[in-house]
Amino acid sequence: MLWRRVSVVLLLVGAATSLAAQDLRLVTVTRTPFSQVESGQDTGFAIELWAAIADELNLAYSIDRKNSFPEMLQAIRNGDADIAAANISITADRETVMDFSQPIFASGLRVMVHAGQERASVFSVLWSKDLLLAVLGAVVLLLGGGMLMWGFERRSQEYFDGDAQEKLFPSFWWALNLVVNGGFEERVPRTALGRIFATILVISSLFIVSIFVAHITAAMTVDAIQSSVQGVNDLYGKRVGTTAGSTASTYLDQRDLQHQGFDDLETLLAAFEADELDAVVFDAPILSYYVNTDGAGVGELVGSVFLRENYGFGLQTGSELREPINRVLLRFAEDGTYRALYVKWFGTDGAR
Repeated sequence: MLWRRVSVVLLLVGAATSLAAQDLRLVTVTRTPFSQVESGQDTGFAIELWAAIADELNLAYSIDRKNSFPEMLQAIRNGDADIAAANISITADRETVMDFSQPIFASGLRVMVHAGQERASVFSVLWSKDLLLAVLGAVVLLLGGGMLMWGFERRSQEYFDGDAQEKLFPSFWWALNLVVNGGFEERVPRTALGRIFATILVISSLFIVSIFVAHITAAMTVDAIQSSVQGVNDLYGKRVGTTAGSTASTYLDQRDLQHQGFDDLETLLAAFEADELDAVVFDAPILSYYVNTDGAGVGELVGSVFLRENYGFGLQTGSELREPINRVLLRFAEDGTYRALYVKWFGTDGAR
């Protein structure tokens, strides 16, 4: 038993010595706040966490910052890098071609839309083209009905007595009151044709008013559906963007949601800021950081986090780095090192 313990200790010491003798190659990509360059220095949550691990294991390393996420992962698969650090989701597909450390961050996807996105309102509906045309049509019909009644009644009652130009508005006003209020009691039509026509107007007005109200209600409902995005289920028919080859892109494909894939996050956000996209689907912590920093007043998050996932350090398949890294991560979770870094970059909410 004693000999076995000594053997295990000797193996761990040997592994640590072997790793320390290497100049490890770390590959990353700019994904604020997990990895970025500030004042010429590589920093970010994932980068600082790795630096703390490397210091604990006495490991030397160099950083190679790639231009895209696929390039970073390809470097691990090809054996051109020893470790990848960013917001790397641990997925079954990726696990077949590379290894991961234990999770370093619990995340998921979220939807970002333009700040102050338009929502349906009575004012916006009243100024819609369809409704304005409907109102114009109603005015024309009331004018025509009023003038027709003037033709029937002008010789039978004083209200309609006068030429067409003089009685244009009074006739329109009579028709409007007939439709809305049922008419004037003191101005009941006196001719047979006038009474028949007035009866037709009153009956038809019931349908006209109902159609008019229904049109306003339908317009508001359609406008609400078309303009307001409150979650991923509202993205159908919208201009949606994410990064190509990401877990977000895979998820949108599975939901048959049409979207545009961008080569990198910077291009994606630039397209969103240029109003080329209605919504962005991406990693929740990165979008949250964006709307609270550079994107303040530009974007806002809607809905809740979906497709829960974990981030980890990417490693070559069978890497001897995996076990030492996992042990240090567990120790950091216990001694408060991890929490201190989490609070620094994300605040207190969610720190483990």
